[in-house]
Amino acid sequence: MSMAARFVKGNVVLLVALVAAGITCIFVPFDEAYADYFDWSTLACLFCTLAVVAAFKNIRFFVWLADVIVRRFKNMRNITLALVFVTFFGSMIMANDMALVTFLPLGYFVLESCGNKKLTAFVFIMQYIAANLGGMLTPFGNPQNLYLYSYYSIPTGEFFSIMALPFAAAFVMIFVICMFVKPEPASVQFDAHVRPPMWRVAVYAALFALSLCIVFRLFPYYWGLLAVVIGLLILDFRALLRVDYALLLTFCAFFIFSGNLARIPAVAEGLGALVEWDPLAVGALSCQFISNVPSAVLLSKFTQDYPALLIAVNAGGLGTPIASLASLITLNTFRRFNPGQTGKYLARFLLFNFGFLAVLIGVGYLTLLFV
Repeated sequence: MSMAARFVKGNVVLLVALVAAGITCIFVPFDEAYADYFDWSTLACLFCTLAVVAAFKNIRFFVWLADVIVRRFKNMRNITLALVFVTFFGSMIMANDMALVTFLPLGYFVLESCGNKKLTAFVFIMQYIAANLGGMLTPFGNPQNLYLYSYYSIPTGEFFSIMALPFAAAFVMIFVICMFVKPEPASVQFDAHVRPPMWRVAVYAALFALSLCIVFRLFPYYWGLLAVVIGLLILDFRALLRVDYALLLTFCAFFIFSGNLARIPAVAEGLGALVEWDPLAVGALSCQFISNVPSAVLLSKFTQDYPALLIAVNAGGLGTPIASLASLITLNTFRRFNPGQTGKYLARFLLFNFGFLAVLIGVGYLTLLFV
């Protein structure tokens, strides 16, 4: 296989994103508004998290932690529940994309350590669903919640009352589906690994905490970015070389794609007319094509029905791989660990995602009867 063919095969998602962005650039010429498309804080946080996770990998921290998890939870059902729900609750604290960057590698190493990589696709898909739905309960659990909470000045108590039933339904569905995993005994397939240097674990954990501080905007994102880069240049410059830069470029391409799409008059006017008819259905549908955060920003200009829109852009993060940029993280990570299995993964991804989406839309309509 030629070098060009290998590049195309290894970067399909990036190339599709670049082509999609390029097509929209035909309709929206370059101007100063392009700079506003990019969420620089998100990109900085994503870079920092990817770099710190790479540093953890270099000291085999995840391999050691996987060994600990397998020995503690003992069977595949308990291990699956642990991996999925640590992602679910982690997304409430660190947002969905950061939770996936952190916990997907852990999931893979756990499954590899007990010789059960056949569950990788299922666990990754459930981790993705958990990451998307775990953060729906809180205003800061994901970017679209934070935006709508601020834009509409939603009272905190009302926010929780709107999202409580969809959140509870998501929790129950995830738990029930994970219970279908057979409780096969799990054991480590190799000798226990040497524990990584604890001083490095502590330092990298501090750098990881700095990355999370960017999410909460405790200080300007560039200070956190600078601290992480300097720290890793001193401690492990190889981690900076192992960052998934293709993923960062893919995010940039989709920022351009969704930003341009929202500026095409026919698209904006069509969505505006439709959202007045049914904000929940149209909001969820919009997410499938321009993802959930741009949908929240765009549709908020056309409706005051924030309960419906809030449910729509949370549930609508499930569905197509475009529905949430977090899906790109999951897909890229799966392809890196399991080359050649992308087609089967996507088929299962779509089946599970649209199944969850259909149920949550129904729960959403039920919720709107009481709020």
